[in-house]
Amino acid sequence: MSLPPVVSLTDCADPNALARQATRIATLFGSTPTVLPLGGPDPEGAAALTLLDLLRSTDLIGGPSRPVVVLVNIAPRDGHWPNGVPFCSFRHGNHLVVSTLNQRVLAPLATYLDLKEVQVTDVREALEAAADDWAELTPAEIEEMVRTQFRSLWYAPLLARWLVDGHPVPARPTAVRPTVADDVRIAVVDNFGNCKLDRPAAELPGYDRAESLLVRNRLDGRDIRVRCYDRLPDVPLGEPGITVGSSGVGFAELVIRGGSAAEVFGLRQGDRVFHLTS
Repeated sequence: MSLPPVVSLTDCADPNALARQATRIATLFGSTPTVLPLGGPDPEGAAALTLLDLLRSTDLIGGPSRPVVVLVNIAPRDGHWPNGVPFCSFRHGNHLVVSTLNQRVLAPLATYLDLKEVQVTDVREALEAAADDWAELTPAEIEEMVRTQFRSLWYAPLLARWLVDGHPVPARPTAVRPTVADDVRIAVVDNFGNCKLDRPAAELPGYDRAESLLVRNRLDGRDIRVRCYDRLPDVPLGEPGITVGSSGVGFAELVIRGGSAAEVFGLRQGDRVFHLTS
């Protein structure tokens, strides 16, 4: 049986963690995965946009496509769970996503890809069901995986393989809420210094009228008026602009054509750029 390729988004980004995860996934799926480390000051925001982009990249194919598996390990920064957030799964077309139950990461999918719910698993329940049916796991091995804090290594890849194989993993449907935040923030700063925002350009006040919006320069504390443009080629060379970028569903980018908006404005991942109700 040919198994799908795996892409993994993770905030466990040191070389040791990446090597272990890549090896475990390769052992389970028979091919080397693509493991994308997401660090920086706001890994949740980066993961939300990157996951949306990954699933969007499977659209507009014009015919049959091959399935992929996406693993997402970004724990919520809320300290709510005593031994880590649960893992959930859902499908986008014929693609499988196994993710930590992180509302901020999943919310854009509810807003822009019509994701309604995810299937939430309990680690012990899933492992015991597997041991009773299709997996050769001893009670000691189950207890080790239940108690460990490193379930993204031991449990999540197993869950993905079991779901690909069609095993009846017990799970509970849980609704995913759409994005409601008024703050528009930088989700990703790309290698050109363009600041990818976490909202469509059409949702920014005045964008459809090509108005100018105020952007705070964090290097000197000044507010600078930045004009809105339809496309990057419309931005004058060497000047800042707000335009439709390459991410999301028409998501906005703050750019300087031929330069780095992040450097000029002193911005980084997670910084607030606009407040929609102000």
